[in-house]
Formats: sequence, C-alpha cells, structure tokens
Amino acid sequence: MSPAPASTAALESDACYLAMKAHDARFDGSFFTGVTSTGIYCRPVCRVKLPRRENCCFFRHAAQAEAAGFRPCLRCRPELAPRAASWSTEDASRILALQAARLIDEPDAWAEDGPGAARIAARLGVSDRHLRRIFETQFGVSPLQYLQTRRLLAAKQLIADTRLPMTQVAMASGFASVRRFNAAFLTHYGLNPSALRRAGTVAGDREDASVTVRLGFRPPYDSDAMLDFFARRALRGVEALNDSGPGGTRQFARTLRVTQGGRTLEGWLQLRFDPQREQVLLRVGDSLAAVLPTVISRVRAMLDLDAEPMAINSALHDSFPLGDGLRVPGTVDGFELAVRAVLGQQITVAAARTLGTRLVQVFGEPVATPIEGLDRLFPTPAAIAGASGDALGQLGIVRQRQAALLAVAREVIDGRLTLHAGADVPATLAALQALPGIGDWTAQYIAMRALRWPDAFPAGDVALQKALGVTTARAAAEASQAWRPWRGYAVLRAWHSPAPATTRPVDATTAAPPTPSSVTA
Repeated sequence: MSPAPASTAALESDACYLAMKAHDARFDGSFFTGVTSTGIYCRPVCRVKLPRRENCCFFRHAAQAEAAGFRPCLRCRPELAPRAASWSTEDASRILALQAARLIDEPDAWAEDGPGAARIAARLGVSDRHLRRIFETQFGVSPLQYLQTRRLLAAKQLIADTRLPMTQVAMASGFASVRRFNAAFLTHYGLNPSALRRAGTVAGDREDASVTVRLGFRPPYDSDAMLDFFARRALRGVEALNDSGPGGTRQFARTLRVTQGGRTLEGWLQLRFDPQREQVLLRVGDSLAAVLPTVISRVRAMLDLDAEPMAINSALHDSFPLGDGLRVPGTVDGFELAVRAVLGQQITVAAARTLGTRLVQVFGEPVATPIEGLDRLFPTPAAIAGASGDALGQLGIVRQRQAALLAVAREVIDGRLTLHAGADVPATLAALQALPGIGDWTAQYIAMRALRWPDAFPAGDVALQKALGVTTARAAAEASQAWRPWRGYAVLRAWHSPAPATTRPVDATTAAPPTPSSVTA
C-alpha cells in the first residue's frame, strides 16, 4: 500500500485504534482504517477480526484510503457510513475545502455532467487552482478523485442493496457510460460490478416494485423525537406514520417528486429506524430507482443522519443536558418546506397542517402508491405560481401569505432561488428576505431545515425566547453566541425543553398579534 497522505498525520492513531477495537459507532464516518496485510479499508464499526496495530493506518476520508490503494470492505461497507461534517469553526481554508466537498456530496447541486472543479471554484468565489491546492491539502486527494470515490461508493451501495440493472446503476451513480463505470470499478476495486453483486446479498425485493437500502448514522439518536416531529406536521395524502413495521416498529412514508437531468420522476418512500445497528432502512418505489442516490441524499438530510453528535454535544450539553440525541429535522423538498414555513407563520402547528392539507388536495397531483392514505404529491412551484388569489383565499390563506407563496414559487421557477443543502446560505437568506411576506424568522427556519445550515437561529421565535428566558430577539441572539456553529441544534433543544411554549413565531414582516399555541414550531 502507498503511504498515508500527509493530511492524516493529525489523526490520533492510538485513539482511532481504540475506537475501532470498541466498534464505537460514535466515530463511524469520522475515519477509516486501512489494513496493509489485506489491502482493505474498513469503518470503525466493522466486526471482522481486529487487525494488528502495526498493520493499520488511518484516513479521514474514504477517498484518501482509495487513493492509497485500499479497497472497501465488503462486510462493513464504507458506503453506509455517515458523511463527515461540512461545517467547522476551524481556519478558513479548511472550511472552504469542506464546503467544496459538501457540493460534491450533494446530488441536487450537480449539473447533468457532475460538479466540475472549475464550477465549484466559481461558486465559492475562488480560482480553480486555489481550490485544488486547499482541497488536496485538506483531503490528500484532488476534487476529481474525491468525486470518483463518492460515485463508486454510491454505485457499490446500489449493487449490494438492489437488483437494478448495471446500466441503471452506472447512470444513477453519475457515470457517463457503462464502459467508464466498469473501467473505474475494475481499476479501483480489482473486480467487475457483476462479480461484486454475485458476492453480496441483495436486500431489495423486486416483487413489490421497490428497492431497499440501509443508511448509517452516529449515536445517540432520538428517533422517536424525529418521527414525532414529522407526525405532528404530516399532510394527509402526502405523509403517513404508522406502527406497521416489524415488531410494531414505527414507519414513516411519503410521496416525492425528483427533477433531475431534464426529467421529473414521481414516487414514494418508506423508512424505519434500526437502532441496534445504528441504521435506517429506506424503501423506495421503483419509479424513483433511477435517481436513488439523490433520494438517499435527501433522506439523509431530512433525518439529519450525518450530524456529528460528539462535536454538537460538547458545545450544547451544559446548556441542554437532556437533548443529546436530538437532530434537526430537514426536508426532501426545499420548495415544499418554504411553502409550509410561510403557511405556518403566526398560527399553530395544527392550523398550519390544515392549510397545507387543503393546498395539497386542491393543487397537488394524484400519485399511485402501495401505502394506504398516500396518494398525492405536494404542489409544484408552477401550480402555486398559477394559483389565483381567490383560489388561495378559499383555502383560508390570507393575502400576505398569498403574496409570499407566489413570490417564492416564481423565484424557484426562474432559477433565482435554490432551496437545498448545496445552496449558498448568505445569498439565499438575502434573496428570501427580499420577498414580500418573508422576514428573518421564515428565512432562518428555511435555512435550518432546507439548507441544512447548522448555525441558523430564528431569534424572533417566541417559543424559543421563552425557553431561553428572554423577551426579545436581540437578547436571544446574544444568548446564542456560545453555541456557534450549532445554534440550529440549540433551537431544537430549546423547543424540547420543559418550559412550555405559548405562541408561534412572528415574522419581522408581519404586524398582526401572535396566535396562542400549545405546540412549539
């Protein structure tokens, strides 16, 4: 094997070996272990026989291990590991490199031919040469090598967990042709994709027209709190939560629309938690199989599976000792989240859910699914933009909210507003607050859930202020400085604190008095 990249020198090798010896899931995805005697690299949770210490070298990223000549373990499957955090309080060069990696990791930020280094550099406001230099300093590999590893691991998961044809696996993983896909697989892993499928076990079941994959996360994780959050906001026809899983486990399901590469696919997904394995079992309808990596990425964001609880808890535990397992709920559709945020201004969660359900029933499209009660898609931006004031008013949506909904829909249609985890946070916040009816609370709430910005902080939220023991947005913002860059997680912990919440948040753009509520935002 090649020597480890210089960027891995900062890893505490003895600590990594102890974490691997204990199979500590808290470190899953934080580093990978290359075993020189076998040429294989593993996750710290791998259950194979512990290798000798002198045969181990440690890497921060899978791409580093592969660049050093190691192949992924077929047992622990590195593609299931949670991704590394994209936010840091460290130096600017490291932050820039992590943001570039985040764009590579985010399928919704890709063009049809993938995120080229020049395009990412332009997005981040630096030169292509500077990006390559700091990226290689941070990760020990080039952006192209990093992207290649991400695509290969995505393909490996589809091969292991589904029965998708190899052509479809190649296209879904971002390869331009099957020939390039086969060549890359053979070069990196020393075997062709068909041999890998024969060696593995397929979890998906083609008889029920679906595929099933597993997604890893780092403990602790309060799955009940996450499912309760979505259950309280579930829109009839779009989302459903039931106890029909194995052993009466809770299962969350919803419909989904994915637009990618000039085509729009519609379908459904269903998920349940497997706490013993620190995994989520995700079942996806066959109609979305062609964009499965994108669906996986969106579900990871929706459930906040890539959070690093040790870093977050070290900043927040003293202030919120009961919230170590809480994660920030995300979304599978940024436009949908923005619409729901606007509908929820100044009213209770139940009232917002009622408005959202009415909107779905009138403007949403029907879709066939095998899940009872799941039969509609959330309205498209075009459907909202084309709605008349009278039609929206009949649903109970006041004029100020109507103006905000129409403005958001038009901005998304025109491409001036992108609402996903790869979006530019400062620019998106500014664009949102420039729209009618959208103030700081709505913009911060969208950033927290749709943009996955961990430092989002809706200081004007009345329930948040009450939990923090303050009475103004300025005082809440001042109290939050010690929690950076994890203030979004502090918001969730404050909402779950014993202090009761009495009102919905109030936007800076609204003048009407707040409506009493018994449920936090």
